Amino acid sequence: MTLIDHTQGGTGKGGGPEVLVPVRGKLPSPAADEVLIRTEAVGVNRPDVAQRTGSYPPPPGASPVIGLECAGEVVAVGAAVTRWKIGDKVCALANGGAYAEYCTAPEAQTLPWPAGFDALRAAALPETYFTVWANVFGHGRLAPGESILIHGGTSGIGVTAIQLAKAFGATVYATAGSAEKVAACLELGADAAIDYKAEDFQERIKALTGGKGVDVVLDMVGAPYFTKNIRCLKLDGRLVMIAFLNGHVAEQVDLRPIMVKRLTVTGSTMRPRTTAQKAEIAQALEAKVWPMLAEGKAAPRIFKTFPLIQAAEAHRLMESSAHIGKIMLTVP
Repeated sequence: MTLIDHTQGGTGKGGGPEVLVPVRGKLPSPAADEVLIRTEAVGVNRPDVAQRTGSYPPPPGASPVIGLECAGEVVAVGAAVTRWKIGDKVCALANGGAYAEYCTAPEAQTLPWPAGFDALRAAALPETYFTVWANVFGHGRLAPGESILIHGGTSGIGVTAIQLAKAFGATVYATAGSAEKVAACLELGADAAIDYKAEDFQERIKALTGGKGVDVVLDMVGAPYFTKNIRCLKLDGRLVMIAFLNGHVAEQVDLRPIMVKRLTVTGSTMRPRTTAQKAEIAQALEAKVWPMLAEGKAAPRIFKTFPLIQAAEAHRLMESSAHIGKIMLTVP
């Protein structure tokens, strides 16, 4: 089968997008609790870029091939699989290996395509929807009637977070890096959007909330935003960190507001979670979010697609941050 190699011929060294090259590999075999999917579409995500550069290695036992989400047709099932049969159309949060013609995934991390979806839109769901559900509604405990500030509002995570937070009854604020991206956030349902290059988001949140602040902040920027994020939170607020795109060491931090305002500072990554933990998220998504997708109340926004063999170009676009929504790969 065709897959995308990022290890320079198996040397284990990563690098720039140019290290992503198509090669021939062995057909994977599903474990007892896994399905084998003939992939039709694959999502491109920031963790893929991190793995390519060598800063985010796969966990023990996971495929060394890049790729965390896909959609396609089940072509083989493990001995313990009970839900799926050959021919079923599924999307999956994979533990790795999605940049390929065939990918294995645990049955518990595999979901049906929402009604009316094709492979491309189904493949755009797992990574961002699992992440947003676990962090915004799990760790962040966002409730109807509360407010949230979402950084990176036009990223794949941001697009999903805006739509789901709004659909579940929250007031939504978002940051983005241009007038075009601000307009996209508003189109997606944000109550207000802030161009962080043109204005201070902390001051704008203060004005928008009458000085009260927000209940939840979802951040993937990291160290440079830490103090401002704390200041944006109201009493009993929650800061949820899911990435550190601009650094993970915050210096000269005043910790007093955390105590005075009874704040919660938390965060998580998805990939190291157990299959059982991911299964709980999958079950919640299918029960509470998949019907919304079928009804058109939320949807992935796909910016551009590339054929699998052009994965390097997809990564260059991801690193440019010029996209609004998801970058996808299609598999012939």
